[in-house]
Parts: sequence; C-alpha cells; structure tokens
Amino acid sequence: MRPYLLIAALLLPVLTGCSVEGVLTHSPQSRGNKVDPEVLGQLVPGTSSRADATALLGSPTIRGMFDDNTWLYIAETTKPRIAGTLEVEDQNVVVLTFDPNGILRKIEKRSQKDASDVSMVTRFTPSPGNNASVLQQLLGNVGRFSPGGTAKTPTTGGTGGANSF
Repeated sequence: MRPYLLIAALLLPVLTGCSVEGVLTHSPQSRGNKVDPEVLGQLVPGTSSRADATALLGSPTIRGMFDDNTWLYIAETTKPRIAGTLEVEDQNVVVLTFDPNGILRKIEKRSQKDASDVSMVTRFTPSPGNNASVLQQLLGNVGRFSPGGTAKTPTTGGTGGANSF
C-alpha cells in the first residue's frame, strides 16, 4: 500500500466528523454593544433621559471625545483572516445625542457603509541625535572604557583638570 493512501485512510474518519467550515476557518465573533431595535424603540427623543438610555442599553461603548452629550454604541462582527488580521463583516453604530440637561434629542443609526477610509501619513517625526551607521554603532565604544571598568572622559586644559563632555 502506498504511504499517501495510508495517511488518507487514517485521516478520513477524523475529517468526516468535522465540517470543513470549522476545520479550515474560524467562526465570526461579535464584539461591542449590539443594540436591539425593539429596545431602541423604547427611547423617545424629547422625553427619554441618560438614565433611561443606560437602563435600556447599558453603558455606551464610547462617549464623544469633545462632547460628553454624544454616546456611541458600536457593534461589529469580525472574522479572523490569514496572518491574524481581523476582517469586519458587519458594523452597526447607534449614536445618541443628549442636550445639556441630559434629555435625548436625536437617535442616529450608522453602518459600515458610512465609514470613511483613513489614509496613513507618510512623513515622520525626526528625533534628536546623530545618524550613526551600523558599523559606527558597533565600534562606537571601542577604547572608551579603561581596564578597571570605568569610563574614560576627556579633560580640559589647565590646572583644574575639570571633566567636560
């Protein structure tokens, strides 16, 4: 019997008990605060308060960076891809806007279609120091330390012998 037929015969019972979906890929994962549309319907702009929203929906995923009166409930379904990156299959965002008195003024629903692509900036921030080559970095400390284990420091001329760097 050929070796590859033997291996196939041994693996066949194992693979028939498992679905190909479960063996070769991972199942989607839900993340964040998924808002039930029926529960969201219980909130009424103009009458519901922050306490009502918290009681029905729980704490928001995030509050507005510059406006504490904007609450966002973000939910997404992701699936792992090759190299450990996550693919977003579905994304839903519910935005609640409150007035300064804590009364709900507006409810907005957003999806992945409303998302904006963010381009990366190619410039870089310079750092202080010198641009030493690899060879200069490797040989930079040669002759800098004395046999006793202390660093040699240059001295200035004169009688005081003060160290300077």
